Amino acid sequence: MNIVPLRAVAEDDAPHHHDVDMSAIGERASRLGIEIADIVGIIDDLGHLGRNQIETLRDVVRSARETGEANSRLAASMEEVGTSASQTRSILSASADAVAGTLDDAVSNMRSLSDGVMGFSAALDRVTETIKLVSDVSASINEIARETQLVAINASIEAARLGTAGKGFAVIGTAIKALADQIGSAAKRNESSLVALQGTLTELSATAQTNVSTAEAAIEASARASESTRTIQSLVTTVEHLADNIDQMADPVRKNIEASDKVREHLHSIVRMTKESDAKLASAAERSQAILDISEDFILFIASSDIETPDTPLIEMCKARSAEISAIFEAAVDAGRIGMSELFDENYRPVPGSNPQQVLTRFTAFTDACLPPVQEPVLDMNSRVVFCVSIDRNGYIPTHNLVYSQPQGDDPAWNLAHCRNRRMFTDRTGLGAGRNTRPFLLQTYRRDMGGGNFMLMKDVSAPIYVKGRHWGGLRIGYSV
Repeated sequence: MNIVPLRAVAEDDAPHHHDVDMSAIGERASRLGIEIADIVGIIDDLGHLGRNQIETLRDVVRSARETGEANSRLAASMEEVGTSASQTRSILSASADAVAGTLDDAVSNMRSLSDGVMGFSAALDRVTETIKLVSDVSASINEIARETQLVAINASIEAARLGTAGKGFAVIGTAIKALADQIGSAAKRNESSLVALQGTLTELSATAQTNVSTAEAAIEASARASESTRTIQSLVTTVEHLADNIDQMADPVRKNIEASDKVREHLHSIVRMTKESDAKLASAAERSQAILDISEDFILFIASSDIETPDTPLIEMCKARSAEISAIFEAAVDAGRIGMSELFDENYRPVPGSNPQQVLTRFTAFTDACLPPVQEPVLDMNSRVVFCVSIDRNGYIPTHNLVYSQPQGDDPAWNLAHCRNRRMFTDRTGLGAGRNTRPFLLQTYRRDMGGGNFMLMKDVSAPIYVKGRHWGGLRIGYSV
């Protein structure tokens, strides 16, 4: 809105005979109050925005600090991991070399042992063949011994037949028989020894075969161990790459920490500047509020001076209706329909489950019965009127207009707009209307329509007295 200087307007609109148009002064004063109220609202919005910015910046600073701390911990962890990786690399490298050398020696020894076992097995096979040949010879000797014995027997028989002439031949036969017996006995013992030796050789051969199998399995295991050695060596290479990568990552992390420190410094500067701006806005809000108070007092002075303004009809209507409500309350007290202690009850009892919170007092049912006939007709008396309600000195509106007194549902946003009865309104305008004891109070304010939209409103109120005691006031809200 554009504010037209009062003096300029007065000079432009003044009659040529320089008489002052008092109604024009009232109109300009009303417009000035609207402009001031709009400015106050804008400053208040800026104050809220500044406070929100400070909270947001504090969160950002806190996040930046946490990020810096996390980066520091990451850098420390990376340094520790890098040291561990280097140590692991050294240990694994030395271990891999030692394991590789040991396994190579073991494989070489296993192969030598296997070759020896296999040679021993071959030698046993050859000994077995030799024993077989000896056994065959022993069998031949036995056969010769039997034949010799037969010769000796025949010689004895022939010597006996010859008699005296055959005595010498009998001696020879006896000697041959004794020799044959010795040869046969030796051959039998030799044969028994060969059988026992053959059994022993068979057992040695079986053991040798087992040793060969064991040696071959050991060679295969050694080969697999050699493969494991290569795996360990590959792991060493991997750890080396890991250590190199950790070293490469450390520098960006350090730079990130430095950048985080600078960001925190800048953020702290922004927070300081925002706080200074918020302090200045708070000072501007106080001063603009003081100007608004002066403007309202000025409008009150003009209206009290019988100067006609655009608000005069609504001011007079509000004063008349407040007086009517005072009379209704006093008549009800006189008739015993309600006591003074009940009418001035300040024990606001919450309605369970209400959202926004609604409250009840001992006079709520009474006002629900007697106020609508006074308040509702005002909505139709002037097209600018938005609401007409009675408010007690603590900001409690027990009975709102019927259109704003719907039963609450599940949607708090809908309830906020359509269920305004039985609610506390402790904002500046509400408390000002409830606590004002002057003939009337005219306030200008911005009404929040939701979604960041506001509508400039005027609120005229007049006090309600019961038996000389200030109960609250009647408010009429209307568009500018």
